[in-house]
Amino acid sequence: MKKLMRSLAGETLPVPPIWMMRQAGRYLPEYRATRAEAGDFLSLCYNSDLATEVTLQPIRRYGFDAAILFADILLVPQALGADLWFVTGEGPRLSTITDAEGMAKLKGPDDIHEHLAPIYQTVRNLASALPSETALIGFAGAPWTVATYMIAGRGTPDQAPAHALKDGNRPVFEALLDRITAATIEYLDMQVQAGAEVVKIFDSWAGSLKGDDFQRYALEPAKQIIAELKRRHPTLPIIAFPREAGQGYVGFHAATGADCVAVDDSVSAEWVAEHLQPHGCVQGNLKSSHMVTGGADLVSEVRRIRDALSKGPHIFNLGHGITPDADPENVALMIETLREHA
Repeated sequence: MKKLMRSLAGETLPVPPIWMMRQAGRYLPEYRATRAEAGDFLSLCYNSDLATEVTLQPIRRYGFDAAILFADILLVPQALGADLWFVTGEGPRLSTITDAEGMAKLKGPDDIHEHLAPIYQTVRNLASALPSETALIGFAGAPWTVATYMIAGRGTPDQAPAHALKDGNRPVFEALLDRITAATIEYLDMQVQAGAEVVKIFDSWAGSLKGDDFQRYALEPAKQIIAELKRRHPTLPIIAFPREAGQGYVGFHAATGADCVAVDDSVSAEWVAEHLQPHGCVQGNLKSSHMVTGGADLVSEVRRIRDALSKGPHIFNLGHGITPDADPENVALMIETLREHA
């Protein structure tokens, strides 16, 4: 069995498997060359051959234990009917959904597949192209995080437009979350049918939900998605990432049915070992900045996290995605340090 799958099944390994969020990305010169060939980011996402190529690039260079599909969490809103474009240097822009009229214009969850067919083809390509020891991870954004972009039309520092709609027009807000939840199930189901062996649900803005809102709009949608995917695919391992959840991480395995909970770097590996790891596999949580600065601090932090989480199932990863200013040599140093004495 592949190393990643063994950890997800609850096995404690002498050296944990490793992959990296955004491992196919702008820090790699070969990625930048392929993106230039594609013309722009969305064209790269929807070109199955080029998306396959950029997914494979970090596997060839580093020998990660898993590849994650190259795509974007905002392809689902686009498939539902939202306009989506990217502004160079600023990020995504979307047409906004803030009222019942906007909701009425969205497609149903069963109507997204034609638009997303190139993504499913990329998964099929990868399933046949990856080395036999490398696991293939599919993914989607969690409903709350995707909704924050659909409501604001862009990324925001505090998700204020989404909170305002939640508090001011709860029926529309909840209808939007329900639509995204249903579409996400269909999207991930098709990724699994195409060959994804694991799926991950990214809730990048979960930390801005507090109290009951966290339970209702981060935890509950994750629970719904996981339950339905496991009904359709009983052996499918699922990773959930409610970033910056803090105390909300505690009990997240059991409450949602996730096989693995990924953690950001705002909590320590020692805290994770005490509060989360006894309940299932954990993933994380090296600070992304170490991929920029490198050196002795990188080596010592990799060893600290590895050792702190060595008594239970662990997948080594960053606490968030690698940044464009990272040094590819530091990625190699991270992997070498993790696997020393193996």
